[in-house]
Amino acid sequence: MNVLIIGSGGREHALVWKMRQSKKVRNIFCAPGNAGIAQEAECVNILPENINGLLSFAKENKIDLTVVGPELPLSLGIVDKFEGAGLRVFGPTASAARLEYSKAFAKEMMAKCNIPTAVFKTFTSSHEAKKYIKEKGVPLVIKADGLAAGKGVVVAETVDEANNAIADMMEKRAFGDAGSKVVIEDCLKGEEASFMVFTDGNAIVPMVSAQDHKRVFDNDKGPNTGGMGAYSPAPVVSDTLTKKVINEVFKPLLSGLKKEGINYKGVLYAGLMIDDNQLHVLEFNCRFGDPEAQPILFRLKSDIIEIMEAIIDNRLSDINIEWKQEASVCVVIASKGYPGNYEKERAIEGLNEAEEIKGVKVFHAGTAKKDNDIITAGGRVLGVTALGADIKEAVENAYKAVEKIKFEGMHYRRDIALKALSLTVN
Repeated sequence: MNVLIIGSGGREHALVWKMRQSKKVRNIFCAPGNAGIAQEAECVNILPENINGLLSFAKENKIDLTVVGPELPLSLGIVDKFEGAGLRVFGPTASAARLEYSKAFAKEMMAKCNIPTAVFKTFTSSHEAKKYIKEKGVPLVIKADGLAAGKGVVVAETVDEANNAIADMMEKRAFGDAGSKVVIEDCLKGEEASFMVFTDGNAIVPMVSAQDHKRVFDNDKGPNTGGMGAYSPAPVVSDTLTKKVINEVFKPLLSGLKKEGINYKGVLYAGLMIDDNQLHVLEFNCRFGDPEAQPILFRLKSDIIEIMEAIIDNRLSDINIEWKQEASVCVVIASKGYPGNYEKERAIEGLNEAEEIKGVKVFHAGTAKKDNDIITAGGRVLGVTALGADIKEAVENAYKAVEKIKFEGMHYRRDIALKALSLTVN
C-alpha cells in the first residue's frame, strides 16, 4: 500500500520508521518531511495546512492511507475532507479535534463528564482576566485557548507573571487568534505523565506509559517548550492508575462526546497530574505527543498499519497490540535560543556515529539538507532515542549517542528520566 504521512517533526520521523517495518507498506510519502525522513521516505513539498494540495496529491498518487501527525491540519478538518472524498485517513474529525484546539471546550467537556481537572474560568477580556488573577491569587496556570505549538501555557508563580502572560496572549497577540480567549486554572502539584490510547470510539486500548519534560532547562527550570525529552515506562503510572484513567477519564469522555454527536477515532492523549495516586487531567491532545511518540513507538511490537486500519474500520477490539518489555528514552537536542528566537543553518556532525550505538535511533525534527550537509532548520532539531533493558540502560545509551552529535549552539537537558531513578549522567 501507499502511505502518506503529514508533518515534519520527530513524531513523523518515528511514524515513518515504524511504518517501514510493516510488510503491508510499499511506498511512504511525507509532506513536507525533513532531512532525516528523506532518507526513509519520499518527501513532498506540501505544507500540512494546505488541505486541498494534500488531497490532490493523495488522489493523484493513489494513497491508500493518510496519517495526520500534527494538530493544525486536524483542526482545519483534513480528516473530514479526506473522508468526504472517499479516502482512508487516520485521525479525529475537526469536531473531535476541538478537544485540543480549544482548551475552553476541553475543560467544558471535562466538567460535563465529571472528569477530575483543575478549577478553571474562561475569559475573552484581558481586564476581567487580570481582575480574576488579583482576586484569586497565585500560583495560577494561564493557557491560550487555541493552538500555540505547545508554548501557550504559562505557570505563573507571581501576579506580575500572570498579568504579563495575559498581556502577551490577549493584548500583544503573541499567539495570534489563539490567545483571544484564555483559560485560567488552579495550579496543580504532583508528577506529570502522558497517557495515550488508541480508540475507534468504542474500544479503548492504552499505550505504554510515558513522561515528558516540558521545561527547557534541567530541574524543570525555564519556559515551557514542545518537549525536551521523554521516557517510557513512567513509574508514576501504575496498573491501578491505568485502570482508573480508563474508567474515570477516557470512558466518560468518549461517552460525553457521543452525546454531542462526535465519534472520536484515532490517538487520544491525556496529560495527567498525579499526586498520591490521585489524578487530574491537564489537557487533551488529539494525536501522538512529540517527543513521547518516539519512545512509545520504539516499544511497539505490533504492526502500526494494522492498528490504524482496525481503528478506521471500527474493529480495534478484534486485534491484540503487543509491546516490548524494554524501556526507552528520547533526549531532544535543540537550537540555541529555543523556545524563543533560535539559530538556523548550523551544520550537524556525528549523526552516523550516534546511530552506531546499539539500540539507538536519531529521529530528525528541525533539519534540512544543504549541499552535502544536514543542517538545523527548527527549534527542536533531533530526538535521540534509545532502548535499554531498563530506564537506567536506556538513559546511558541515549546520552552516549548525544555525545557523538555536534552543532554550534546545541542545547539539551542532561536530566531526562533521572527523576524516575535519581541517576547521575556525566
